Amino acid sequence: MLNILLQAQEKGAGGPNMFLMMGLMFVVIYFFMIRPQSKRQKAERKFREEIQKGLKIVTTGGIHGKIAEIKDSVLIIDTEGGGRLKIEKSAVSKELTAHHYGPKKEDTTKK
Repeated sequence: MLNILLQAQEKGAGGPNMFLMMGLMFVVIYFFMIRPQSKRQKAERKFREEIQKGLKIVTTGGIHGKIAEIKDSVLIIDTEGGGRLKIEKSAVSKELTAHHYGPKKEDTTKK
């Protein structure tokens, strides 16, 4: 990008064309990089605020469990082996409960 700007400056191009090109580049960067990332962060924040007791979740580390207790920024989850883990709310990656994703579709093909 710097090379393009330097070449344009050497050729005498500049002024309004240069500002137009820089403006268009900023708009493209905003709509393809900044805006989607901020929407994703907002959705994750909303999800973590709506966490309830009894939801099945997966942590960012890949641990599956069911929420047993909720404290300020800490969750206590029950794992399949009967163990309990204390994790931070920020470590929750996604929800796996049936009401969120719908019931599992059964395989209708018979072998």
